Amino acid sequence: MLNPKHIEETVLKISQAIPSGFGQAPENFKSQVKAILTASFEKMDLVSREEFDIQTAVLAKTRSKLEALEKKVSQLEEAGAAKGESDQD
Repeated sequence: MLNPKHIEETVLKISQAIPSGFGQAPENFKSQVKAILTASFEKMDLVSREEFDIQTAVLAKTRSKLEALEKKVSQLEEAGAAKGESDQD
């Protein structure tokens, strides 16, 4: 899920761009921007950096296991082919 701190930081940056002469408009604007950003991010189905990093590690581990299995299958195929050749002699 998204970190609320990041949303707050984004809202703060946007609100700082509003001129100070608008009175209460910046406060209302901040709350509206926060609500819009939160809703938009939730619709985007985003993942946190932590979740992304975890999934990257899982993928790397899975890839490593797959490569080891492919190597083992290849060795078994070679052994089977060699045995098949020796049986034919």
